[in-house]
Amino acid sequence: MEPKERTTERSKVIPMHTKIHPTAIVSPNAQLGVGVEVGPYAIIGDNVVIGDGTRIGPHAVIEGPTTIGKNNKIYAGAVIGNDPQDLKYKGERTYLTIGDNNIIREYATISRGTEHGGGETRIGNNNLIMSYVHVAHDVQMGNHIVIAHASGIGGHVVIEDRVNIGGLCGIHQFTKIGRMAMIGAHSMINKDVPPYVLVTGNPPKLYGVNIVGLRRNGLSPEVRMEIQRAYKILYRSGLNVSQAIERMERELPGIEEIDHFLRFLRSAERGICR
Repeated sequence: MEPKERTTERSKVIPMHTKIHPTAIVSPNAQLGVGVEVGPYAIIGDNVVIGDGTRIGPHAVIEGPTTIGKNNKIYAGAVIGNDPQDLKYKGERTYLTIGDNNIIREYATISRGTEHGGGETRIGNNNLIMSYVHVAHDVQMGNHIVIAHASGIGGHVVIEDRVNIGGLCGIHQFTKIGRMAMIGAHSMINKDVPPYVLVTGNPPKLYGVNIVGLRRNGLSPEVRMEIQRAYKILYRSGLNVSQAIERMERELPGIEEIDHFLRFLRSAERGICR
């Protein structure tokens, strides 16, 4: 290629520059990737790493140590990586890790971990955390999760992939929410929620299998039918959990979704919603 042609090709490239509003405060110890945008009056503290293409809205506050991946959208007033709201916290160095392509809406708060809880709060990829949601210390969230307006996620909660949590819900500390479960609005969850089910209320009650969610996530009719069989064994056979597990192992072998269902039940330390 001739020099003139190379110059013409370079002129077509649109560079992605980091854009920091003049009123924003960014620590010299923070690391911002290519194409990061920081809005008016936002504050980025020490030991914060923000990946390429992430956008930080006005008045948002991000404290460290926090690592945020690529192409996230963090809206106005969100507070990310603040000290854990735990009376046992005494200033130890703990962490928050957020993956890629997450949407964190206005005034959501996400705390770092605690030393006694493993030291890290972790959020995966492609999640939607709506306005005024609180994600407490040491929470472990997977991918493709939706948490609706003003729900509170207590400390040490585990939320598996593709869970939907309605607005104004309370999720008790140390609770686990299984894959593709759906929790209705205004619910108070104080026991583990098995994968694939519909739960709502205070106290929470089961309302069957999340068939619409399973279909939307691409599970075949055959797999959906086996999950319904597992649900009936667990909730409608009159068996206790241990007996239901034994029966599912005999009658529903070799299906990955059922294996995951069984693993969840075996590890449920708080008991399950019934």
